[in-house]
Amino acid sequence: MPAPSLAPFIRARPWLSKLVTPVANMYSNAAGYRQMGLRADDLISEENENVLTALKRLPAKESYDRIYRIRRATQLSLQHKLLPKAEWTKPEEDVPYLGPLLAQIEAEQKEVEQLDTLTVIKAH
Repeated sequence: MPAPSLAPFIRARPWLSKLVTPVANMYSNAAGYRQMGLRADDLISEENENVLTALKRLPAKESYDRIYRIRRATQLSLQHKLLPKAEWTKPEEDVPYLGPLLAQIEAEQKEVEQLDTLTVIKAH
């Protein structure tokens, strides 16, 4: 089960969004994953069955790009280096590609669970 999110609450209030957005961008830049060419969804652990299913559903190009980014970041980490600034992941490129698939998979699982627990009541 995913952790609760304040995102819908913040997005519904433009004044709060204006306050939080710069802090969120600062945090993303300080995390350092963009400096290694990664996207936020590249950091999602593959130990969950839902994540593995989502990875199987990725288009071939997106899957290849994900593996390339992770391997390049691993190599950079081993060398204690960062990419040149021109190759950093830009905020507009850091869009979720795995999150929507995970949401779809969780919705499918909920539907299956609801159908499995369905009780039929006979009317006389």
